Amino acid sequence: MRPRGFASDNNSGIHPQILNAIEAANIGHSIGYGDDQWTKEAITLFKKEFGDETEVFMVLTGTGANILGIQSAALSFHSVLCADTAHIQTDECGAPEKFTGSKLIPVATPNGKLTPEQLKKHLHGFGFEHHSQPGLISITQVTELGTVYSVDEIRELAEIAHAHGMYLHMDGARISNAAVSLGLPFKTFTKDAGVDILSFGGTKNGMMIGEAVLFFNRALSENSRFFRKQAAQLFSKMRFVGAQFVPYLRDEIWKTNATHSNKMAKLLESEIRTIKGIEITQLVEGNGVFALVPKTIIPKLQEEYFFYIWDESRGEVRWMTAFDTTEEDILNFAKLVRKLMNE
Repeated sequence: MRPRGFASDNNSGIHPQILNAIEAANIGHSIGYGDDQWTKEAITLFKKEFGDETEVFMVLTGTGANILGIQSAALSFHSVLCADTAHIQTDECGAPEKFTGSKLIPVATPNGKLTPEQLKKHLHGFGFEHHSQPGLISITQVTELGTVYSVDEIRELAEIAHAHGMYLHMDGARISNAAVSLGLPFKTFTKDAGVDILSFGGTKNGMMIGEAVLFFNRALSENSRFFRKQAAQLFSKMRFVGAQFVPYLRDEIWKTNATHSNKMAKLLESEIRTIKGIEITQLVEGNGVFALVPKTIIPKLQEEYFFYIWDESRGEVRWMTAFDTTEEDILNFAKLVRKLMNE
């Protein structure tokens, strides 16, 4: 068997407690489509974390979560401003545009983070029928480049969105890694910072399947149950999603797992920085490390430890750690990099 690679935290297995929770929920019959005890308990835990007024809709995938969040807030003549590296722009096969009819407008950014200054030139055409109407700003936390928005940065984006009658959506596929990196409760850098809609991820952090869409502006969720059904995200056996979120939130598995994966990324960064000829290209604030590597050694590295090339023209690669990455994985990988660099 090949060693654990660094391609994606999606490639990891399921946390044992999560797997046990699924097995426990598998006994007997239960009402479908989310009207079960586990899903109800999970929703209660989300409300405890984010506030009683939060509306919670569980879905199967991260793409499904982003579709539901955006579709609930945007009309077909609206545009969605996002980073040019955003998952909704680069890795969701046009799904948000297909389901919402809205236009995605990618904004160039060197580190995956949007700023008010970058957005200003796109905030025009309001009320002019020949232009798509800016309706939503979508940010990712942790970003696709492994960087993390501060509370103040998120608040600034929320303020500029709301000042223009727009909404702020957060793709939180790796939100647990962001919470650990910031050392803050989820609510502080989401709802309290002005986020209107949150795609809350779990699959990349030890869950088997399932995400949740949280609406802090309840008016936006009025039709979400219908959009969820149309997008094939209303799982008949939703108890197996809810059952995972119960220990994930209640027992803070999210924190244990994200703390470990972040720690492993920092260890990988420190090891790689000792190797001459390798350049770290982004701040390591979550569980991803981006680096410039000589193109000649990339295929040899991938033979042993699979990972993705981020920018082939530059030889920039992405290494992701997960909740089950070990120090041995990191040290052995770094040893191989050193060996290849010295050949």
